Amino acid sequence: MCGILGYVGSKQAGPIILKGLRQLEYRGYDSVGIATIDHGRIELRKDAGRVDAVEKKLHFGDMIGVYGIGHTRWATHGPPVQKNAHPFVDESGKFVLIHNGIIENYLELKEVLRAQGVAFSSDTDSEVLVHLIAKVYRGDLLKAVFSILPRLQGAYALCVLHTDSREIICARNGSPLIVGVGNGENFVASDVSALVEHTRRVIYVRDFEVVRVGEHEVTCFTFEGKPVAHEVKEVSWNIEQAQKQGHKHFMFKEILEQDKVVEESLKVVFSCARSWNRIHIVACGGASYAGLLGKYIIEEVARIPVSFEVGSEFRYRKPLIGKGDLVVVISQSGETADTLAAVRLAKECGAHTLGIINVVGSTMAREVDEVVYTRTNGPEISVASTKAFLAQCIAMYQLAYHLKGGVFEFAGFGGYIKSLIELSESIKLVAQRYALYPNFIFIGRNRNFPLALEGALKLKEIAYIHAEAYQGGELKHGPLALVCEEMPTFAICPQDEFHDKMLSNIQEVKARRGRVVALGTAGDTKLAGLADDIFYLPAVDALLYPLLESVVLHLFAYHIADMRECDIDKPRNLAKSVTVE
Repeated sequence: MCGILGYVGSKQAGPIILKGLRQLEYRGYDSVGIATIDHGRIELRKDAGRVDAVEKKLHFGDMIGVYGIGHTRWATHGPPVQKNAHPFVDESGKFVLIHNGIIENYLELKEVLRAQGVAFSSDTDSEVLVHLIAKVYRGDLLKAVFSILPRLQGAYALCVLHTDSREIICARNGSPLIVGVGNGENFVASDVSALVEHTRRVIYVRDFEVVRVGEHEVTCFTFEGKPVAHEVKEVSWNIEQAQKQGHKHFMFKEILEQDKVVEESLKVVFSCARSWNRIHIVACGGASYAGLLGKYIIEEVARIPVSFEVGSEFRYRKPLIGKGDLVVVISQSGETADTLAAVRLAKECGAHTLGIINVVGSTMAREVDEVVYTRTNGPEISVASTKAFLAQCIAMYQLAYHLKGGVFEFAGFGGYIKSLIELSESIKLVAQRYALYPNFIFIGRNRNFPLALEGALKLKEIAYIHAEAYQGGELKHGPLALVCEEMPTFAICPQDEFHDKMLSNIQEVKARRGRVVALGTAGDTKLAGLADDIFYLPAVDALLYPLLESVVLHLFAYHIADMRECDIDKPRNLAKSVTVE
């Protein structure tokens, strides 16, 4: 969840690390800190708050030294206050460390260290790491890191420096870590976005590997100390694709890119086998709604039974999977801890695993049996997923048609998406009427229900509005008790085979004096007579409406959040890549 960055070279490290942390802030923004080493002395600056706010107080760009490490935190252990910010220094002042992940047995380790006289300065699990390394150090930092790894339980990407050695020693188990290979300088980071300004040549560090990063060389080892070779990969996108390009928020820019995402996504080709006993789809967050949509579409198109499960529950319910089953996992980052655990369990059970992933070279992409990359026209920076969600939904249709023995084609799809993006200002006008409501209900039926879930999630994520989604037919089984003038309902009601049933559900809301915002098909006079406000979709095949609905839902939530002056790209308490359970 946290963002880590390290630099070794001949340039001033502070400004380089500061820039990189700005790119990584979507991974966590509770606190920030940088440590550099100059002439055998650690300089440490850190505090709670966003990168730019803390920079104004601490002036990271002034830090001298040509090697250093930095961290932006998403709090797990200990509140977001100055003492819990990374990096952490040992009592001798010789070692400094940053960490992304969770050390599950930190309390046990902490008690052992306390018995040895160590005084702790924070509430975090991470601080135990720097003290452990200091205790076992005998003149070789690499050996010291190797020696503590068998004692650690949990997930981690850690980077440690010593005042007497001009190198960063890193270790990875479960949390992402990437090395950027430069010319007379090298980098480590949680994400490629922090590196592409300096180099596009990267090494994707694997789980259970230790890396020594010096100014002129990078060496990788297994946890047992055996050297391993790594291919240096070339990143295909540039820093401009990761910038706002004049837009107020990354989220809005990424919504506007969705017509291009469509064009690229329709080029994706699936090649997995077509005959399976059963298909299981596993994902978390917004990706799980794309997965749930996939269940509806695959069963309807390919007539294969599909089960869907959120990643955080999948392995704990002892799923009935085995040979002849296909387990499809969906993840934007390819690092989602719960989904990655599902991959490993599925493989242990003999199932075939297929990943639908956005980040090339990510852990999940390397561990699944087959991977299909979603094409999102560069990275997605906003915590709330939009263009990646659409690409995942398209992938579900492509998989369904592949399993049927055909190819998914949607003539004019990019043009339809562009026409909906162009409704942004009219959607904004409607959003103004609903920006102050504290609660919302979203309803949809069958394949439109996952989109209702997505619409509710976006209001929760970026506008901090309590929103719940229900199947339209379930309103009368409890949720109607919530409906009143202060509780608007967003009804997804295109002209499909569920249209008349949805109209009845809307009637139920109106009979309780509820306000209704509807998403329907152009020319639907029946819906026009019921809803208070309507957004219209172009008329398409009934099966395809979900692929159009997300654009309107995302714009509606975006404009409400903007009017409420919320931090849209970095909503409170959330992070983009969820690498802890």
